[in-house]
Amino acid sequence: MRDLLQIQATPTAENAAIRLHPDDNIAIARVPLDQGSFIHIDEINLRTLGAIPAGHKIALRDIAAGENVIRYGCSIGTASIRIAAGSHVHTHNLTFVPAGELSAMSPDERPLPSPPPRVPSFMGYAREDGRAGTRNYVAIAAVSNCAAHVSQQIAAHFANRSLPPGVDGVVAFPHGEGCGHSIGPDTRQLHRVISGVMQHPNVGAGLLIGLGCEVNQISEYPALAGLTLQENGGTRATVQEGVRQVEALLEQAAEVPRTPVPVSKLVLGLNCGGSDSFSGISANPALGSCVDRLVALAGTAVLAETTEIFGAESLLLNRARNPEVARKLIACVQAYRAYLARFGGSFDDNPSPGNKQGGLTNIVEKSLGAVAKGGTAILAEVVDYAERIPALPGLVFMNTPGYDPVSLTGLAAGGVNVIAFTTGRGSAIGFPTVPVLKISSNTSIYDRMRENIDVNAGGIMDGSATVSEVGQVIFDRLLEVASGTQTSSERLGHQEFVPWRIGPVL
Repeated sequence: MRDLLQIQATPTAENAAIRLHPDDNIAIARVPLDQGSFIHIDEINLRTLGAIPAGHKIALRDIAAGENVIRYGCSIGTASIRIAAGSHVHTHNLTFVPAGELSAMSPDERPLPSPPPRVPSFMGYAREDGRAGTRNYVAIAAVSNCAAHVSQQIAAHFANRSLPPGVDGVVAFPHGEGCGHSIGPDTRQLHRVISGVMQHPNVGAGLLIGLGCEVNQISEYPALAGLTLQENGGTRATVQEGVRQVEALLEQAAEVPRTPVPVSKLVLGLNCGGSDSFSGISANPALGSCVDRLVALAGTAVLAETTEIFGAESLLLNRARNPEVARKLIACVQAYRAYLARFGGSFDDNPSPGNKQGGLTNIVEKSLGAVAKGGTAILAEVVDYAERIPALPGLVFMNTPGYDPVSLTGLAAGGVNVIAFTTGRGSAIGFPTVPVLKISSNTSIYDRMRENIDVNAGGIMDGSATVSEVGQVIFDRLLEVASGTQTSSERLGHQEFVPWRIGPVL
């Protein structure tokens, strides 16, 4: 990607638009451009033939109908009609072209990075299974929707209470699943989710609540304590008993203090939501720079959202640790393609109206920017939704939807202990037990939603910072968050939790 060091804050003909790769036949408007605006990029001089919104694409030369439109040095589709130089390039003249079959691109075994002799530390919670927590919660999870209300009532009892030192709170995991499932992959996946969030390093102790007759039985979780409404005498009696048991769990959780733990214990979840065209230029590459720093210290980063790597899979496949890992990634994409086909869907259904308003035309363009969150690290492993994430230095990919609350739920259930979330249009999402650090791609959304954003990567677009500099800011802020500093979503009380239901409702 082109070095953005020379971007100046004041728009000029030379910096009003950005060409990201020498092969690109389009540029990205850094600011809104009026019709007739003059642009000078490399040896190209042109005037816009119409108004171009910020973040949208401008043709740098005439592009014939059927010719590839190039961004990041890669094709993002073909021109559906002839596009004149200086024209706006978007959904009206750019056609999505589905990718063909994938093949493994990593024939040899690649060694994982060796940990350095000394790594920095953060103040975390060392757990008996070798993982480390960045928070210390008591969690109450409903095993089905029929117990969701009671789980919330128990947690609400402790909302305004003084808790023992070192305990971050009592949180509930209500949801709409747990019964009416077909028995099989769907129930097994929900079991992974509930087990994962309850046996998470950020949870010091927990309690399950069920109705008693649902498909997702408490008996399926022998390692966890649980109550049912039917055995305990109904709603009010179960709330009372749950409160009594949580009182004891609070003391149990308080027994584990924060202590210094190495940064290699960080498992960083990567997600994006409300993306715009600037996301792939500023926030996502900056987060990728942070990931490279973490991996160099033997930490783990987890890229998710299978629907948002489509068309950019080769950028991950050619970094796979071995052919087996590459084949696992290909299998995820193929299975997701078949899943969408059952409902007449396409990967290109992913870009939302907000994504398109922000300049992203199709899923290939969105994916090419989204994978930048993963930096340049080796793709060490691929796991299914909510599967336990192995402690490997490098990048892990998790098969999740692109829908933010479902993706975050899968990452958390897999064991990420902190999440970095980039956004261009703005996002307010959080998670009950895992801190979510928000990173804006542009200063405009940071100024409008400052209460929700932790780090502004818009300085990259404004000319006041580089990708590497913002990557360092993100890394430093993550260490602060891992040691207990609250994120914006935590301060605002966001606790979104949505398991992925893949099968029919019975």
